Amino acid sequence: MAHLPQFIYDLGLLLITAGITSLLFKLVKQPVVLGYILAGIAVGPHTAFFPTVADAEGIKIWSELGVIILMFSLGLEFSFKKLVNLGMSIAISAITEITLMCLTGFALGQLLGWSTMTSIFLGAIMAMSSTTIIIRALEEAGMRTQKYVSLVFGILIVEDLVAVLLMVLLSTLAVSREFAGADLLLQIAKLGFYLVAWFVIGIFLIPSLLKRFRNFLNDESLLILALALCLLMVMLAVYVGFSAALGAFIMGSILSETTQAEKIEYIIKPVKNLFAAVFFVSVGMMFDPNVLIDYTIPTLLIVVATIVGKFMYVIAGTLLAGQPLKVAVQSGMSLAQIGELSFIIAALGISLKVTDSFLYPMAVAGSIVTVLTTPFMVRQSEKQYLAIEQRMPRRWMQRLKRYGSRSLSPVVPNDWKQLIRAYTLNTIIHTVLVIVIILLSSNYLQPFISSHFNDSYNIISFSITLIAMIAPLWSLAIRKIEKDIYTRIWLNRGLWRILLIIFDILRIVIMMVLLSNAFKTFFTANTTLIAAIIAIITVIFVFSSYIQTLYNHLEKQFLSNLYERERRRTIVAPWDAHIVEFHILPESSLAGKSLSSLAIREIYGVSIAMIRRGSIKIIPPSKDDRLFPGDKISVIGEDEQLLSFKEFLESCASAEKNESDENEITLQSFTISENSFLVGQTLRDSMIRDKASALVVGIEREGQRILSPESTTAFHADDIVWIVGNKQNLQDYINNNL
Repeated sequence: MAHLPQFIYDLGLLLITAGITSLLFKLVKQPVVLGYILAGIAVGPHTAFFPTVADAEGIKIWSELGVIILMFSLGLEFSFKKLVNLGMSIAISAITEITLMCLTGFALGQLLGWSTMTSIFLGAIMAMSSTTIIIRALEEAGMRTQKYVSLVFGILIVEDLVAVLLMVLLSTLAVSREFAGADLLLQIAKLGFYLVAWFVIGIFLIPSLLKRFRNFLNDESLLILALALCLLMVMLAVYVGFSAALGAFIMGSILSETTQAEKIEYIIKPVKNLFAAVFFVSVGMMFDPNVLIDYTIPTLLIVVATIVGKFMYVIAGTLLAGQPLKVAVQSGMSLAQIGELSFIIAALGISLKVTDSFLYPMAVAGSIVTVLTTPFMVRQSEKQYLAIEQRMPRRWMQRLKRYGSRSLSPVVPNDWKQLIRAYTLNTIIHTVLVIVIILLSSNYLQPFISSHFNDSYNIISFSITLIAMIAPLWSLAIRKIEKDIYTRIWLNRGLWRILLIIFDILRIVIMMVLLSNAFKTFFTANTTLIAAIIAIITVIFVFSSYIQTLYNHLEKQFLSNLYERERRRTIVAPWDAHIVEFHILPESSLAGKSLSSLAIREIYGVSIAMIRRGSIKIIPPSKDDRLFPGDKISVIGEDEQLLSFKEFLESCASAEKNESDENEITLQSFTISENSFLVGQTLRDSMIRDKASALVVGIEREGQRILSPESTTAFHADDIVWIVGNKQNLQDYINNNL
């Protein structure tokens, strides 16, 4: 009889059990993740009711590969550009919630008498929510179109990034076993250095590679290439001292900026599902039900602290960020669970042998309970808001509304802030690039050349390195940054001009330091160092125009790769109104009809702020504009209005909502001062539609809200006016007229 390796038997048992439980959980409409975990408990070493997996080490290897694939898939859904564009409200909400939950978990662990490292890991575990469970709960409750959902997704994006960073920092902390501030700062700096290097180089090379060979990339070759790039970055991350999970996440985030991102997500989904099943089953296998008998009370405390803590901290963070109370309560009710990334963090503590063995099963049990409570909390979120609103003093509600209006009002960019931000970004990116070139040259180029040229290998190596560094060195020290802003500040003379000179000198000093280190890497003698640096700087100045041409070409290529994939985002707006994008399908009965004939605003109370037709954007559309197949319409309204409008579109057997992540328009507000020329003018006479190509969608006056005001409405002093339109046009209008 032929012999079959034990590993094949174990994998078959694992997948058969996972398949059965997934079908059962789909039948009872529960998250499949819970089914996988229960399948792992069933075939794990702690349960004797079913056949048990014998080769646990083999399954562990598959589990580690599952973590890599999961983190790679997470990176594909992530975008650093999206993170930058999330806005301060989401950043404040997420950071507040994560920080307070980490502190709560640590305090709870210390209160229970656990070790310091176990308490730290408990805080990190409790801080992570479940993206999968939240999406499923929102879809089942029919609440994906509501305003607070975009805020929740933004917080989840920040949580995912923080989880990756926490894994790196916790690994470092576990090695030192103490709070060594200097070591942690060094590790953070090292992490930042490699993140910048990988992202910049990756965005420059990988999209270009995919574009060059796109005619040869069928599903099979693209899948192989994507997984190869993932494992390549995993090897690089492990080589420089970071986790495999971080490398997989970084490569996923780089590929998410390419035009092939959606296709990669699609073709890798079966692989992701397979390894996700293996990973979550392995999570269940590590779960020891007997531990819970001795730790029932601590487990219940973790569950209660997670639900109550996240509910309170998310509300606090979102209110602090200026969001309405309704959005804060709904977000807090949705995010109150322990997520999948918490399992990876818990497994990290076990593998590093720095946490107590009981923490992992407690984290799994806490996750199971909170996942089961999430759908109920999502459905009850609006009722909870109404209950809080009824009990809250009226003056508190008025203060929250005023605070939210002021917090969400646009801030006119300060020239100095913009210039410092541009200088800092330019310095960091090009300093990192120069250091990367020096490291690659000294570790790889110089040994290779020395094996072929015995006498002059240092000169050849340094010359090649200098040629590679010339463009980033020129940008670092010579290139004009934000010319218009620089000129405005320079014309002010006085102290401001002196500060600009100091900044330019600092740039040259940094370049000289980098050149000095490059020189010392290849030469031992220091006698010619100053002369060499002066000669190099002279060459850079003399050939500045040629270098600028080269740099412009490289920068154009980088920016082309970075922005090639169309960015999409859902904009969070004030009050209860927000913007959602809908798609007019070819078979829609609305196609060909004018906006005036549809009377959308009169019937449903929503306003169409923009029609996107291919590369054409109509901002704002007039009553005579018509809808055509393939149009994407940006609609502003409240949750109930948008839901009614969505149902209307569906009733036409045509419209399918496109949960877009980006609109080319934005919603901003400004306050009318007593001296403003708008005071006393009607909406029609103000010509805002013509001057700013914008639509006035709301006016807040003495605590009262006027949504979609009539054209005869007159402006008063201290009115808060909300307008929607192209972001740059709105900002120019506000800067020039107010």
